[in-house]
Order: sequence, then structure tokens, then C-alpha cells
Amino acid sequence: MDLIKVILITLLLLITLDARENPFFPSNGEKDMRLTSNQDVVIPPLKRAAISLPSQSRVLQKVTIEFKDLDGSVQSKSIELQNSIDWHLPIFISQSYTENLTEKKVPTSEKKFEKIASIKYASFYSSGKKLKILTSDKIIRNFLLVEPHRIVIDFKRDTNLQSYTKENKNNIFTKIRIGNHAGYYRAVVELDGLYTCTMGKTSNGYIFKLK
Repeated sequence: MDLIKVILITLLLLITLDARENPFFPSNGEKDMRLTSNQDVVIPPLKRAAISLPSQSRVLQKVTIEFKDLDGSVQSKSIELQNSIDWHLPIFISQSYTENLTEKKVPTSEKKFEKIASIKYASFYSSGKKLKILTSDKIIRNFLLVEPHRIVIDFKRDTNLQSYTKENKNNIFTKIRIGNHAGYYRAVVELDGLYTCTMGKTSNGYIFKLK
């Protein structure tokens, strides 16, 4: 009889005992933690990274960075911007403060014009996104074409001008081709990307400005 009582009491204690089944896993009410690896992975520090933009890019609106937390989860953070950009130059991301902030930069408007092509009746000069044409001939029409992106300019003159081609490496106005037609000659100015264009009259010719 005493043996039966001992067995019953033992069973009752086992049923009512509030113990964790496995002490190596969290019990009810404890917050789960993400598991991380103990493997030592060597990741090189950020020095400088660059991204190039397509030629139709004009305004940088937002920059978003994705990063990994200590627990391995991927997060992101953005900064809103509204800045004009030159697509020829890459966008850099860096954690270095070695940039010389006192370096004086020459404004685009102060850059000198350089001659990039010339024929008997017209000379072509470039400065950044500006194309200046010195000529006494009247432009009767001008328009843009694509593939490749180019400006077509027709000058009024009866002439037997021979075909002319001039390539300009490292210049926005990459190639100038000139040919003769009945009653006018045509200049085709190839560009290094996508632009809009405006034309203005000067005292000694014309000036085209790209945007």
C-alpha cells in the first residue's frame, strides 16, 4: 500500500512539474534571436565605388543604399535629392575624406572654345555643351535626329563643296560631316549621347546649346 502511494505521488509531481523540455531553446515568452554564423568572413572595407548613368540622365532625384545588419538582415536607407548632373561623370560613393574641397574649378562658362572643324565657308568651335559656328551663310533649317543622335544644319549657298568629315575624340560633338546639295550645304554634327538643343544668332554666326 505504501508503495502504491509513493508511485502515485511521484506521477503527480511529474505531471505538475513546470520545466523546460530543452534548456537550449527559448521558453514561452522569450524573444527569438536570429542565428548568426561563427565563421570569420573577411569583407574588404569600402574605399570608393562608382556607378555610371545613361546619357539621357539629367536630374538626380534620390539615392538608396542597401546594407546588411549585424544579424544578417538587409535594410535600406534613402536620401531625397534634386540636383542637375552631368551624365559624363560617374556617381561616387565613398567613406574617404581625402577629397580636396578647396580645389578651384573653372566654371563651364569660362572654358575656352576650341576649333573642331573648318571648311571654306564655316568654322566650328566647341566649349563643353556649346557649339559655335562662325559663318556668313544663313541657316535655313536645323533639326535633331537619333541613332546616332545628331544635329542637322542646312546653310544656304550654291557651291560645289566637296564632302568633308572630321572626328573629334573626347568631345561631345564627336563627328562633323559636311556635304553639298542643290542650293545649300548640310552639316551633320554627331553627339556622344541624348540631348535637347537650342539655337541662337550671334554677330558672326550661330551658337547651339545642348541640355
